Amino acid sequence: MTLPQADHGSAERIAYLVLGMHRSGTSATAQMLALAGAHLPQNVMPGDRHNEQGYFEPWKIAMFNDRRLRAAGGAWNDVFAFPHRSLPRRNERKWLNEAAALFAEEYGEASRPLLKDPRVTVLLPFWRTVLDDLEIPVRCVISVRHPFAVAGSLARRDDFPVETSLLIWSAYMLAAEAYSRDLPRVFMGYDQMLADWRGELARAEAALGAGLPPPTKAVAKAIDQALSADLRHNDGMADLSPYGWAGRLAQQVWTWFADAAAGGSPPPNGLAEAAAELERRRQDVGVLISPLTRDLDAARAELLDLRHAISSTRKELQMLDAQRHALGVEVAALRDERAQAMAMIDYFLARS
Repeated sequence: MTLPQADHGSAERIAYLVLGMHRSGTSATAQMLALAGAHLPQNVMPGDRHNEQGYFEPWKIAMFNDRRLRAAGGAWNDVFAFPHRSLPRRNERKWLNEAAALFAEEYGEASRPLLKDPRVTVLLPFWRTVLDDLEIPVRCVISVRHPFAVAGSLARRDDFPVETSLLIWSAYMLAAEAYSRDLPRVFMGYDQMLADWRGELARAEAALGAGLPPPTKAVAKAIDQALSADLRHNDGMADLSPYGWAGRLAQQVWTWFADAAAGGSPPPNGLAEAAAELERRRQDVGVLISPLTRDLDAARAELLDLRHAISSTRKELQMLDAQRHALGVEVAALRDERAQAMAMIDYFLARS
């Protein structure tokens, strides 16, 4: 797959932010936008068995976002990730400066940087400050997928209970709506994008007023191949009522976003009741749940670092073993040469 190269010297840089919950189609959305002309970062997270085509997100920024979430007592899978948790001003400024430097490192002077990491959704007030400091306007593409499909994907990948996934999805989507309300944005249905990406891309361009180049035949063919029907691993639209208050909350949020993704105009305050309900639950049990998710996330990060260190050490040992073997072969060859030289010397001495 050939992606556009970062161009420089554009009259105005515009950052595309892909927002939404993990497993909700953000990777496919980012891939379509990248093929259409937006610019990916230098260090893109590779694919795996859960997402073979790739995640199209900057893994360095994703790791940074995990650290920033933990610094405020949260984690990516905190059911109370909304609302955003800021840090004391002096401490926050250090994080903002680090984020700005990391963004510059990843995107350089690209005119259409594409930032896709679901964690940005719940950290959007933070990242809006970063991009404002860099004087880069923001356009938001919000990926909308039925929460039950997201829950099915998270169950396969992380063994999450359905209720947990529904609550995390609700928190992320409430954040996506609230924090982007005053920005140019478009709500892009995952199923609609797979069915008619051309129509969705045109709708996005009209809503955002941004300047992606018209797709060429080669680009259109690449997007057709990328957004194949086999991306739909989990069907949604299941009844959410059996899942208690988590299901009722997710249903309220889904109804609003389904209308927005279909081109409707749901009321701006239509999610206020859902946000208030999540806040009431946070006050009741957040002190028990959020620190636990933070600590588990920190433990996972430490385990991942340890695995990387072990893998790196194993590779180094393999290299040393290969070097030792090569040296052994070389020493053996030198011994053979020495033996041959000594034999020749003995031969000539015997004849003299």
